[in-house]
Amino acid sequence: MDLNNNNNEEQNELSIELNEEIAEGIYSNLAIITHSTSEFVVDFIRIMPGIPKAKVKSRIILTPEHAKRLLGALQDNVSRFEAANGTIKAGEQGLPLNFGGPKGEA
Repeated sequence: MDLNNNNNEEQNELSIELNEEIAEGIYSNLAIITHSTSEFVVDFIRIMPGIPKAKVKSRIILTPEHAKRLLGALQDNVSRFEAANGTIKAGEQGLPLNFGGPKGEA
C-alpha cells in the first residue's frame, strides 16, 4: 500500500456545496447550444403550451474542454439509464410548441 498515494487522494478531495434553492432545480424542455472559438453557451428554456413566448431559465457557459467532458458524461449516463430502463425514444426534432395534445377549451 502506497501511503503517499492515499495522502494525495485526500488532498485532491473537493467539497461541493448545494444550497436549497439550487437543489430544487429548474425544469427545462428545450436547450439551445451556441459556441465560439473559446466557449460553449447552453441556454435552458421552458416552453409551455399555448404561450408563444419562452424565457431562458438558465445559461451555462463552458470551455470547449468542459463541453466535451459533459458530452462524455451525458453519453455514459444515458447508456447506463438505457441499460436499466430500456431505450429512450427520441421524438421528432423541433420545438414542442403545442405539446402534441388537443387545445383546451373553457
